Amino acid sequence: MTPLRLLILAILFYIGWRMLRRSLSNNSQQSVPPEPPPEEDPQDVLVEDPVCHVLIPKHQALRLRQDGKTYYFCSERCCDQFAEQSQQGEQ
Repeated sequence: MTPLRLLILAILFYIGWRMLRRSLSNNSQQSVPPEPPPEEDPQDVLVEDPVCHVLIPKHQALRLRQDGKTYYFCSERCCDQFAEQSQQGEQ
């Protein structure tokens, strides 16, 4: 055989060996069961401010409990305005 043919055979052998090695490593990785999806964090829920209708993350919102119901607000101004309106509605 000529040196050129030996070089081509060596390159083809090397490429074949790399492809075989890659396919074997992919098969071993696929046999591992996938991780379960992370549980949804309840604090990532968006709530709507009843005064200005802005959506805010529940864990960042101001809370006001009134008549057994919890209301969520984006700011103290909206909370105060809601409390004032509910007091005027009761009178």
